[in-house]
Amino acid sequence: MTELRTERLTIRPWRDADLAPWAAMNADPEVREHLGDPLTQEQADASVAAFQADFDARGYGWWAVEVTATGEFIGFAGLDDVEDWAPFTGVEIGWRLARSAWGHGYATEAARAVLAFGFETLGLPEILAVTTATNTRSQAVMTRLGMTRDPADDFDDLDFPAGPLRPNVVYRLKKP
Repeated sequence: MTELRTERLTIRPWRDADLAPWAAMNADPEVREHLGDPLTQEQADASVAAFQADFDARGYGWWAVEVTATGEFIGFAGLDDVEDWAPFTGVEIGWRLARSAWGHGYATEAARAVLAFGFETLGLPEILAVTTATNTRSQAVMTRLGMTRDPADDFDDLDFPAGPLRPNVVYRLKKP
């Protein structure tokens, strides 16, 4: 599995030591605000197993992200195929960080490395980003990355009941 490095971050394969902080992060209602209910330890562990299986099968997926200087696990970043039910196709970039890592520019930094991998290594012609319409923090990262939104692409995620998690926005970036 490929490892990516930035000035401050190591974007790497998952380790057993990541499971507890990943579960703790996903049990935090603020981290899950735009994602749905908090995860149990079992659900968090299962998600990491699925991330590893996807990466093994495709050569890309969700990496663990750590602060290189300290070795602290702070979340994930990576690429995933758009869900089959979505009203569009493609490869989506994403990130999720522990609250302690918010506000340091880590999401943007990790995402830039992931975009470079997607365009340069995988040769993707375009990368998408999707989030809830209310997730202004992630939308700000998307804008900093040079991604653009066309409101015609916005959609309702019917996996969620009517409410703030249903309306979603789509940002796009074509290969430079």
